[in-house]
Amino acid sequence: MAETSTHMTIGRFSSLTRLSVRMLRHYDAHGVLVPAVVDPGTGYRRYAPHQLRDAADVRNLRDVGFGVSAIGALLEARGTPAWTRALQMQHAELQREVREARERVSLIARLLDHGENLMSITVTRTIVPAMTVVALRGTVPTYSDEGRLWGQMMPLLARRSIAPIGPCGVIEHDDEYVESDVDLSIFAPVLPGTRIEEPLHVVDLPARDCLVARVRGSYDQISQAHDLINSQMAAESLTPRSGDDLAARTFNIYLSTPDRVSEVDLVTDVCLPLS
Repeated sequence: MAETSTHMTIGRFSSLTRLSVRMLRHYDAHGVLVPAVVDPGTGYRRYAPHQLRDAADVRNLRDVGFGVSAIGALLEARGTPAWTRALQMQHAELQREVREARERVSLIARLLDHGENLMSITVTRTIVPAMTVVALRGTVPTYSDEGRLWGQMMPLLARRSIAPIGPCGVIEHDDEYVESDVDLSIFAPVLPGTRIEEPLHVVDLPARDCLVARVRGSYDQISQAHDLINSQMAAESLTPRSGDDLAARTFNIYLSTPDRVSEVDLVTDVCLPLS
């Protein structure tokens, strides 16, 4: 009886936990936050003091994006590695959503500033010189995860005392734009005759006639750069280079990188080889 006297009404519990009565009933119905006592005659719900911690966890998990079923499972996993892994995965997902939201905001700003001209991007027809490169090929979750490959390759080059002799870049292997599992080769130009071991490999790329869109600013303009390249290609009746070799693939060259300059000062050449 003494314990029952400490139980709180649903209204009081709602006030203390900052969860609405409607949501408390919802969580009760799904077995996530069940009242300690339910009066069999009136149906009134009462909550015990120790459930305040449960309610705080429920609210926090809800606020970071977990659904009801996931919240129930996570409450059972508190204090275990599964709890930590779930939060880490949700953290990564929220970071991805933030990145995508920033890209949309940036695109809106550019459209407002420049209309259809997108003056931060210029397109020219250029012969990209031949180069010898050290390359690392790999599959990453999305185009934005390219940095994972750089995190692998640059330490390998440093251990072999190999320094790039010019701007680095990336080659896209997929025949189409993909939303996941992106096949890329990152590359760093090196002196001819450079020797390397797997997983790195040396590639001699020929000189190529390309349409080059120079992007000034953030990488989220890359899609617009392709749009402008496509428009010029159509206007001049040009044809993209075909074939399965690397020389036919679209590639980017990073004339400046985030470790050296701020986002607004980034300069990237988006290159489409022509036939």
